Amino acid sequence: MNKYRVWLLLVLCNLFWAGNYVLGKYIVAEMTPLWLTFSRWFIASLLLLIIAYFTEKPSFSAIKKEWFLLLIMGVLGVICYNLILYSALDYTSSTNASMINSLNPGIMAVFSVIFLKEKFSPLQASGVAVSLIGVFVILTQGNLDKIFEINYNRGDLLMLLAISIWTAYSVIVKKLKFVPPITATAVSSLFAVIILSPFAIAEGIDFTKISSTAILGIIFLIFFPSVCSFIFWNISIREIGASKAGVFLNLIPVFTVIITLFLGQDLSMSQIIGGLLVFAGVYVTTGALDKKLVNKGQ
Repeated sequence: MNKYRVWLLLVLCNLFWAGNYVLGKYIVAEMTPLWLTFSRWFIASLLLLIIAYFTEKPSFSAIKKEWFLLLIMGVLGVICYNLILYSALDYTSSTNASMINSLNPGIMAVFSVIFLKEKFSPLQASGVAVSLIGVFVILTQGNLDKIFEINYNRGDLLMLLAISIWTAYSVIVKKLKFVPPITATAVSSLFAVIILSPFAIAEGIDFTKISSTAILGIIFLIFFPSVCSFIFWNISIREIGASKAGVFLNLIPVFTVIITLFLGQDLSMSQIIGGLLVFAGVYVTTGALDKKLVNKGQ
């Protein structure tokens, strides 16, 4: 795939996930993490199955061959990650959650080097470092000493667990050999919905108490962070690997700031500087991939 298409997919992927952080914070005030995860992925899995059928013509034998990996993907990437993320947002702010999420590329790089034998050059490592600095500038409003003053609560600790689970999910995605990306996302999410169903039914929900705003938020989560982002992420990982794609996760805090700006917040100089540093770090990291991606695109 052309390198610019890979980058565009990753940028859009993380833009939509930033929306998940912002909207998720509001929706969990009206709906439990279990029902938010279940309702979001129940519809998303059906849409993904339809898209996969018409675009990839999946082979049942290929799915059967890698069913266990797909099951683990569903448990980790859909059930565990989302339940823990939404539970974390019930205790911590979207800002803290996105800050902790910025640790993901580093963890992903370590996992990829250890388990996938991916190469990570000093140039790429420096790109990750620059991006992290940018994230910290944004989230501390330019006062980097505040990094050590944050009072980590239960939500912060849950986010650490969530990003570790997401890293494991991304490593497993890279190991798939026969099932195409959209089909992999569809089947794994279907497994997750089947597992979640009895728990959701047992818990129950009163839909009359859910506001129209929350319903619109769920619809957004279904189409963009669920369907689009997961497809884009799985495609990108297969093209450039988990550790390289992981650096783009640092865009989530930047996009979170942009979204909150549209919601009425002012944009500070520290947010502008931090955003530029994040994009610079991504540019440095992806610049080291030029030769590899060009070869893949030819």
